[in-house]
Amino acid sequence: MKSFKNHVSLVLALLGILFSLQVFLVVERSIDSYKENLTNSYSMVVVSEKNLQEKELKDISDLVANVEVLSPDNIIKKLDQSITKTNMDLLKITLPKFYKISLNHYPSPSELKKLTKQFLNNKYITKVETFEKTHDTTYRLLLLFKSVIGVFALTVVLVTILLISKELRIWQFKHHERMSIMGLFGAATWLRSAVLFRLAIVDALLASFLAFILFAYVQSLPIITEEFNHIGIKVVFFDYVYDFVLMLGVSIFVSIMLATFVVLGHKEEV
Repeated sequence: MKSFKNHVSLVLALLGILFSLQVFLVVERSIDSYKENLTNSYSMVVVSEKNLQEKELKDISDLVANVEVLSPDNIIKKLDQSITKTNMDLLKITLPKFYKISLNHYPSPSELKKLTKQFLNNKYITKVETFEKTHDTTYRLLLLFKSVIGVFALTVVLVTILLISKELRIWQFKHHERMSIMGLFGAATWLRSAVLFRLAIVDALLASFLAFILFAYVQSLPIITEEFNHIGIKVVFFDYVYDFVLMLGVSIFVSIMLATFVVLGHKEEV
């Protein structure tokens, strides 16, 4: 129990880093999933004076994924039914041609403006409707949300670094005498520091497995799936393989870096 208490400070600090990392991953996946949904539902309308082939429109930009010709029949049906069939056919010919353009990913405002300019460079295209106002609002909200979460995660990491720095000084003071005595007997630096690296790795493993248990439990909660379904996206809250390996790597890296700083600090005092 006493041994466990000696590890608590660093384990909690590492858990703070792993928690902020996982939150950022979930937000990143949520935004990507939502953007994919927006890509499937978002489209532009291009108006042309003459019939254009699908290949002609796709060649304008690599962003164009699909082209659908919009029939003018619905518009014509709203006109006076007294129009003769001949005039109706003539009207169909003279009406501009409308095309629904689907994109291969959800564009940024700058990409949208560039794409609009590329379409208008075609001498037959007279108008491009991008629904820019709605598009920009949605896109900027996504970026704002991601930025807020990023600031939150960074704040947690910075506070955690301060906690780790404090733990570093405690470890340095605790093992200073033992390391100095081993140095007097000619022990190599790596041998004097072996206990610190062992403690660092043990704490990293402990923090990683605790984080695995925590996030696996949260992943299993029905309310998590229900909330994601409610907003219409599918997100892997916790990937048992990828996320765990990432957390393990981060925690081991931070812990070993902590132990290295302890060793370097001790060498400076000698």
